[in-house]
Amino acid sequence: QVQLVESGGGLVQPGGSLRLSCAAPGIFFSAYVISWFRQAPGKEREFVARLLIGGATNYVDSVKGRFTISRDNAKKTAYLQMNSLKVEDTAVYRCNIGGNWGQGTQVTVSS
Repeated sequence: QVQLVESGGGLVQPGGSLRLSCAAPGIFFSAYVISWFRQAPGKEREFVARLLIGGATNYVDSVKGRFTISRDNAKKTAYLQMNSLKVEDTAVYRCNIGGNWGQGTQVTVSS
């Protein structure tokens, strides 16, 4: 198992934006699907977005049109751009690449 390093979380007002990053220096980054999950207090972990090798993407319905998943193979870093954030987006967000997990980054959307 390789520990991924996440960053970019924080406190933002409704309607604001954040960009999460997930660095994966120790793996053959370009060979893997990238996924983001989130878990809100008292709730089960939820799939958020996935980026397949060929570039196709999948999103949970609640974030479609607001979130964008991407990758930079040269930097071995994945991103989740989150726009038009809502209170219900508040959660700990974690990336998964090749079965490896990030430590999680807290996103809090509140006025």
